[in-house]
Amino acid sequence: MYVIWFKRDLRVEDNAALTAVPKGAPVIPLYVYEPDYWALPDTSGQQWAFIAECLNGLGRDLARLGAPLVTRVGDVVEVMEDLRRTHGVTHLVSHEETGNLWTFARDRRVAAWARGQGVNWREVPSSGVVRRLSGRDDWAKQRDARIFAPVIDPPEHLQGPDVPSEPLPAGPADPCAGRQTGGRDQALSLLDGFLTERGRTYRSAMSSPVEGATACSRLSPHFAAGTLSIREAAMATAARQREVTDKTWKASLKSFQSRLAWRDHFIQKLEDEPRIETRCLHSAYEGLRGDDAERRGAWERGETGLPFVDACMRSLNATGWLNFRMRSMVMAVASYHLWLDWRATGPHLARMFTDYEPGIHWSQVQMQSGTTGMNTVRIYNPVKQGHDQDPTGVFTRRWVPELAPVPDVYLQEPWLWEGAQSLPYPPPIIDVKAAAQEARARIWGVRTGNAFRSEAAAVIHKHASRKDRQGRFVNDRARGGRRKPKDDKQMSFDL
Repeated sequence: MYVIWFKRDLRVEDNAALTAVPKGAPVIPLYVYEPDYWALPDTSGQQWAFIAECLNGLGRDLARLGAPLVTRVGDVVEVMEDLRRTHGVTHLVSHEETGNLWTFARDRRVAAWARGQGVNWREVPSSGVVRRLSGRDDWAKQRDARIFAPVIDPPEHLQGPDVPSEPLPAGPADPCAGRQTGGRDQALSLLDGFLTERGRTYRSAMSSPVEGATACSRLSPHFAAGTLSIREAAMATAARQREVTDKTWKASLKSFQSRLAWRDHFIQKLEDEPRIETRCLHSAYEGLRGDDAERRGAWERGETGLPFVDACMRSLNATGWLNFRMRSMVMAVASYHLWLDWRATGPHLARMFTDYEPGIHWSQVQMQSGTTGMNTVRIYNPVKQGHDQDPTGVFTRRWVPELAPVPDVYLQEPWLWEGAQSLPYPPPIIDVKAAAQEARARIWGVRTGNAFRSEAAAVIHKHASRKDRQGRFVNDRARGGRRKPKDDKQMSFDL
């Protein structure tokens, strides 16, 4: 008896775990709701609600193949042991998962159980992430070989025994009324709409919180849940690239392919070094910042007195999504201007992102906090970002309606307006210019000395991308290893 353990691969198409089961072998497709996981500080009700919608579609697809989805609630090891005893399970198949530390520890417990009970557990590769890498020199070749291999067709039939399910709980409350809807059908619709209509201006519009909401693919939560594979998206994009002749389309589709690769690149970091979730990538930054509950609370609620920052945070809290540049900015403001430790602010963003992907999230929050030792220090000016990315003020005014009386010229700096004291809006909790200057001095003060550079070199060898002048991933040795690593992308997991 085989068990196919679905985790974050909620589809039957392009699913290597399904095809790993010998034809005719009895199989139990299984999803386990794990209460301890959904109580973690980086998970949320909106994420579970999205997953639950994805499971509805997966259940229908599996039923059509002849093996209905079995759902259980509890600890995975206990669930697996119950299935082994009652149904004679001898084989377990799942995708490799690069999750948070909790899922890493859980998988180690599952592996120990499987060894102890003589159950053969096979984990098939997921996306372009490669296990047990010693360095990044040849990663890109391995990644591309996987991603541009043929899409795997689902089996024609699965033989599923009669196994009872448990009803899935409602889970944590979902406070995000504007979040995206889950499910394979939604993913395919988004992909088609992006590749044929919405994506034409992707390259130029993705930096805008207004235009990006439409021009971006909006596939990131589906990638995180696995209703659509990266290979499916990459291959469909490649087919569209062969069709288009318009220069704007060509540039946008090239950028999208690049960001699909960057997505795998960042997840690979957590695969190679799980401690990224809890420790600074470069140890020199440990203890540099702390937590200030009052400042952090104002930032989380969108009440910092910095209009564009507050608009972004309120939009995120209401919709579960924010475009890539604004994700970078709100994290950078928290880390530099408010001088908050990324371990205090990162969990809030993780909960708010419907598309939370641990492998991207934790390396990205560190990158925007300047704690990697290898990335460009980016201290965003939130006032300038407001002018640049919301020049008409439509985004800021939508999410910060308290600023309605403020003239356009003062919208991003209302404290300079003579009527500011009458506004139902707080003054800024920091001086933007002074806070940036102090942060810059403190962060660069760490980046000196041979010991810092030696550790930074080791970080670069293990985690930095290998790219040529055209922005293509390459083998580092092919260029002599002398070019500066181009690993300073903004938070790109929104796609």
